[in-house]
Amino acid sequence: MSPDALSPPPKLPPGLSGVPETMLWTLHNRAAEAMRPNGDFHDPEAVRIYQALAYDYERHFGRADGSHAMRAAAIDAVLRRWLEHHPDGTVISLGEGLETQRGRVDNGRVQWLTVDLPEGIALRDHFLPPGPRTRHLAADARDPAWMDAVAGDGPVHIVAQGLFMYLTEAEVRHLVTGLARRFPGAQLVFDTVPAWLSRLTLRGLNRTPHYRLPPMPWGIDTDRVVPTLTAWSPLIAVVETLEYRMPRGLPLLMDTLFRLTPTLRHKLPGLARVEFAG
Repeated sequence: MSPDALSPPPKLPPGLSGVPETMLWTLHNRAAEAMRPNGDFHDPEAVRIYQALAYDYERHFGRADGSHAMRAAAIDAVLRRWLEHHPDGTVISLGEGLETQRGRVDNGRVQWLTVDLPEGIALRDHFLPPGPRTRHLAADARDPAWMDAVAGDGPVHIVAQGLFMYLTEAEVRHLVTGLARRFPGAQLVFDTVPAWLSRLTLRGLNRTPHYRLPPMPWGIDTDRVVPTLTAWSPLIAVVETLEYRMPRGLPLLMDTLFRLTPTLRHKLPGLARVEFAG
């Protein structure tokens, strides 16, 4: 056998920039958490993709933390509860990038639709090709034309993970109210960043000397989520906020101090779960 036959395949340059490049930041944090020998977050697909890309994660994003793994795990829990009642339902994941959520929550029956920009879909096609219950659609989530790809009127759960903060509030409102009209009775889960973080990114916020975070126009403190969304449309029937916590170390200590301080407890990233009127 030749030496070349024993060598690993060459790594793939992701070729991403701007907002699509953030899928590598979340991948970095999820895969690193999944590789911890004492961790509770299991995601072999994330590790596989992480190791197959030619990308200097730490140079761009710094040392990995567990933030995005904990966010993903909290959304996993929401989806699992929903699938207990709707095992044959359809999950629509907007701006999914290289998120490997389907592999973590798949019950063998759920239908899955990924909607993302063409560069995200191209990478996803390479590492997570579609199958009988999985479809990929190259489209901008803000363009309602993608909704025509959802067949039938069965139960739907929409996920927008790591997406809404990169839109303006007007764009988020237009998208969410459009979803409420198109998918009555559906549910939606998405994550939020606080207003102070949004303002910092608009001024220019470097994650490391080699990577500047894209602007996040929509920041909202967690105590403003319920009144804001319920005012958008009478079709938004239920809104609740959910927490996810840092797993350990100084980030967990800071997270805890924020939550114990009345003036700061609403100024952390969070999740929102929404139910549309049927």
